[in-house]
Amino acid sequence: QVQLAESGGGLVQPGGSLRLSCAAPGRTFSGNVMGWFRQAPGKEREFVAAIGSSGFSRSYADSVKGRFTISRDNSKNTVYLQINSLKPEDTAVYYCNSYPAPIYAWGQGTQVTVSS
Repeated sequence: QVQLAESGGGLVQPGGSLRLSCAAPGRTFSGNVMGWFRQAPGKEREFVAAIGSSGFSRSYADSVKGRFTISRDNSKNTVYLQINSLKPEDTAVYYCNSYPAPIYAWGQGTQVTVSS
C-alpha cells in the first residue's frame, strides 16, 4: 500500500468554500475509482463523494449533494473536491482513497473547520 496525501483544508466561515486535493506521489491511480471520505470527532469515517476512472461518473452522499463537486485530472494524478456553501456540520478530517474498496493506506487527511 501507498499513502495518499490530502491538502487544501483550513478554517472557513459558514457559506465559504474550499478546494481539496489528493495525490499519490510516484503513483498513478488513473485506472481507479476514487473517493473522498470524512471523519468528525467521535464519529465513524463516512463516504462523501466518488468519481469514475475517466472522470465521467460521479456519486455523492445525500448530505453534500448540490454543494460538493468531485473531479480529477489524470494527467496530474490528482483528485479534487470543491466544497461550497460550507456548514458547521461539514467540519471533519477529509481523506481520499479508492472506492469502494480502499486499496491505499489511509493518509493523515486534511482538516476542514467551518466556524464563525
